[in-house]
Amino acid sequence: MSRPTLVVGNKNYSSWSLRPWLAMKVLGVDFDEVRIPLYQPESKTALLRYSPAGKVPCLLDGSIRVWDSLAILEYLAETHRELWPEAPAARALARSICAEMHSGFPNLRHHMSMNIRKRHPGKGRTPESQAEARRVIDMWSDCRERFGATRPFLFGRFSAADAMYAPVVLRFRTYEVALPPVCRTYADMILALPAMREWISAAERETESLPQFEQYG
Repeated sequence: MSRPTLVVGNKNYSSWSLRPWLAMKVLGVDFDEVRIPLYQPESKTALLRYSPAGKVPCLLDGSIRVWDSLAILEYLAETHRELWPEAPAARALARSICAEMHSGFPNLRHHMSMNIRKRHPGKGRTPESQAEARRVIDMWSDCRERFGATRPFLFGRFSAADAMYAPVVLRFRTYEVALPPVCRTYADMILALPAMREWISAAERETESLPQFEQYG
């Protein structure tokens, strides 16, 4: 059988691409990768060869195409059930915070966009983005205290929730957001994952610069 293919965008900027890529790496899924630089004249045409939405990420698994980060994670969870916590209460919370990340935090996305290569301490601090950052910190603290205090990750073992919030870990690093100890430990652990280090290293080697994500110079 052929290996699945994951289509991703620029690793420095594409938070949506990171999520399923990280999950597949941590799960040990053997896959091919197609990287398409975003916001170039030929980008849309190239993306439409793989994704009917014309966006990244997109997973091709035989005749099956799955696009959107959360949809891909749900697809992976059908054969890797460990992507969701086993206990019903923990699983319900994990799904809820994943959905909240998927549909929310517009100010954090806009004012603290993912930019792995840069450091912008103190930038992006609007009242709205700070409120959303506090919401993330509250969620991480709650999950760690209830389900993962004595073990790694938000729910003890790596889950879809960790994949969904990995880009926020990178945002907090870029903008040097202060974290309480329980969240700092969590963020440092995510950054130390071999797969995360691999993604960061690839992002640092990229040469594209997208002005819409370089608002702070």
